Parts: sequence; C-alpha cells; structure tokens
Amino acid sequence: MSSSYLSVADFRTFLSGNMRPGVAVHTFSHSDQMFPSREVRRAGPVRVLSARRQPLADVRFEQEGRGFDLNDFLATNRVAGLLVLKDGDVALESYELGIAPETRWASCSMAKSVLSMLVGVAVREGAIRSLDDLASRYVPMLASGAYEQVTVRHLLTMTTAVSWDETYTNPESDRRRLLECQMTLRPGAVIRHMSSLRRAGPPGSIWKYNTGDSYVLGAVMEAAIGGSLVDYLSEKIWAPGGMERDATWWLDSPGGMAVAGSGMSATLRDYGRFGQIVLEGGRVNGKQIVPENWVAEGGVPQIVSGSPVPYGYQWWIPPQSEPLHVGAFQAEGVFGQYIYVHPRERVVIVLLSARSKPSVVSRVELIDETFFAAVVRALQ
Repeated sequence: MSSSYLSVADFRTFLSGNMRPGVAVHTFSHSDQMFPSREVRRAGPVRVLSARRQPLADVRFEQEGRGFDLNDFLATNRVAGLLVLKDGDVALESYELGIAPETRWASCSMAKSVLSMLVGVAVREGAIRSLDDLASRYVPMLASGAYEQVTVRHLLTMTTAVSWDETYTNPESDRRRLLECQMTLRPGAVIRHMSSLRRAGPPGSIWKYNTGDSYVLGAVMEAAIGGSLVDYLSEKIWAPGGMERDATWWLDSPGGMAVAGSGMSATLRDYGRFGQIVLEGGRVNGKQIVPENWVAEGGVPQIVSGSPVPYGYQWWIPPQSEPLHVGAFQAEGVFGQYIYVHPRERVVIVLLSARSKPSVVSRVELIDETFFAAVVRALQ
C-alpha cells in the first residue's frame, strides 16, 4: 500500500481540470499516491508482444476539411502513450511526455471496463448467479433506498435510473459529491451515500452515465466473491494473462473496498494485453474465463425505452455512422484514456493522454475516434 498521498486539494484540482501540463503528467503517472491503493500482482511468464512485420508507418485523416497525420495527433491531443496491436502484434508503440514502458498510468474510467470483465468471470464461475439478481441479494444495505429494485444488470449497463449529474468540473454535481464522500476514507461511506440518492424513474427505464453505479457494482462483486476485487483481478486475469508488471487500484479506505469506477493504474503494454484478452472473446491461455457471449453482448449498444444508447456492459460504442467502427467498442477514461477493441479487424488501440480538461469543453483536440478509424483503415 502506498504510504504517501497527494493532498486532498490536488485531487479536486485534478477533477476540475485545472492542472498545468507538467503537473498533469506527474499526476497521471503517480495516481496511486492519491488514495490508499492495493497492488494487482502479476505472476508467471510474460505474454510476448512481437513486432509486426509491417509496422504502421503512416496514418492520415481529415477533420473539418483539414488534413492531419500521426504526429499532429500525438502533439495536439497531449498523447503520453500509444500502442496499436494488429493480430496481437505491435504495429506501433510510442512513448511521449517523458513516460517510459515501465510507467504506470491512470486509467480513469477505463477501470469500469476491467470491472465488466471481472463480472463476467464471476457469472461464469457462479459467484453471481444471474445478472437479473437484485443487487441487495449480495449487499443487503441496498435493500432500501435508491437501489432497492436495482439488479446486477442495471448496474452493469447503468440503467439504474438513479438521478445523477456526472459533470466533473461542477463542485455541486453528483460526481463531485461522490468524490467528497470518497475522500473521507470511511469504509462503506460510498455505498451509504449512493443509497441516499433519489431515483428519476423505474430501474431499466433510463440510461445515465453514472460512476456511482460502478462503485456500487464493485461492492456487489466483492460481496459475491467474498474477497478483494483487486486480488480477483490478479488471480483471474493479471497473473494468468501474462502481464509484465504489477498494476495498482484505489481503495475506499486503508485495506478497504476497491474503488471500482476508477483508480486503476497500469503500463501501456499491459493495457494492450488486457485489450487483446477482450478481443479474443475473454480467453486467457486458451481458457474461456467469461461466458462465451459475454464480450459480444457487452460490446453493442443497448436499447433503453425503445432507443439505442452507445453503451454496453461498461463499454462505450464509438459512432456507428463511421462504417469502420461497426463492431468496435472501447473503454474510455477522462483526459483522453482509451482501449479501443475491434474484434472483426483484429485491432486493439491503447491511448494514454494528459489533457487539460476531463472532458471536451471546447474542440481544441482532434477527435479520437476519427484517428482510430484512420488506424484501422491503414492496417487493412
């Protein structure tokens, strides 16, 4: 466990988007010092990522009638790390802004997609009997309040219909109130806070991106498996999956519950190895670790109250108006963190960034999904 933390004010500054460029890089590469953390241990042989015979040499794309290339994207979007895998081989690997292959970088909300895979493992192993179980079956505290009739599936798909404002830069938003709760470092504080919220409608009737739902899902998971989500990740994916380095994950208190909605840090290549496991349908060393249809079901848009939403099992769906994205899905984290997975094209793209704002407030950056499509096209 980390013994020194950045000050509380630093994390408020982080989520508010008020970091200078150098501070941003330092923060993303030392995020395990913000809160109590637990190591995700690796073990055994490392999965080799071989260089592709034909490396990705040229990526070009257009935005608003102007042409851009790979170097434009790296510079404009404050990219710290970029890894492109094709058929499991490295087509492109780039480290910028002073980071190195051994640097662990904050995943932000990409952690939610890791959580999704762990839920799949728990379903396959029977620790979670059914996605349609009430969450309160596993966490009795949820039997009253906002999550009273919420199922595991509702949590996984963020269709709990709990009233929520995810605005990071607004100190009065629900996301920022959740942060204040997390910073108390009191065991169970997050679950008590989430249970106290009001609902905007019946569960299943509304989709709303809600980091708090992922925190609650993490609590359900830890109750279901009877242990630490961090250790479960190590046992089921990180060690057998051939990861090269230990990762870290925040806890809600010293020795406490994993903060499942964010807080995981890992290296560029290990994010790529995780993405490759997902691309291969959830197989580790030839062994199926999630249900056969888990990845296929979780990587497509949901239909909520008759309308499609670009979200699956804690995975985002890139704009389907771009034909090259059909069949793809991605883990996303604020400030420009992505694991883009395209099973049909056999492509995984990991993007780690140190941008100035947690979300786009003005179009000062190039569109990440436009770049991803250009990479897929260049590899065809």
